Amino acid sequence: MQKLHLALSVRNLEKSIIEYNQRLGCRPIAIKKGRYALWRTDILNLSITQSFDDPGNLRHLGFEDPDVLKIFSEKDIDGFEWEYFSAEQQRQEILKYYPDIHYPEISISK
Repeated sequence: MQKLHLALSVRNLEKSIIEYNQRLGCRPIAIKKGRYALWRTDILNLSITQSFDDPGNLRHLGFEDPDVLKIFSEKDIDGFEWEYFSAEQQRQEILKYYPDIHYPEISISK
């Protein structure tokens, strides 16, 4: 089953984590202090990245899909970037950029 993926830029990571914890009713499964957080719910894959240059904007959209063989992205007719990836591919990508992040393997079993 596909999950919608939203990637947002935020001004203050810590305050945004508190807000999205309340909105989603759960905590992020991965946090890179001062930089990044990721929530995985049954229907949504949400990531936020702290950005002082571009806060409050959509970074990209996408779908987490267990049938995707390789991460890829494409732009739609309006110029929005859409990424497609499996949960494990996303985990490996995050670990590549943030090797010291705690992102347990068990969290991708949903």
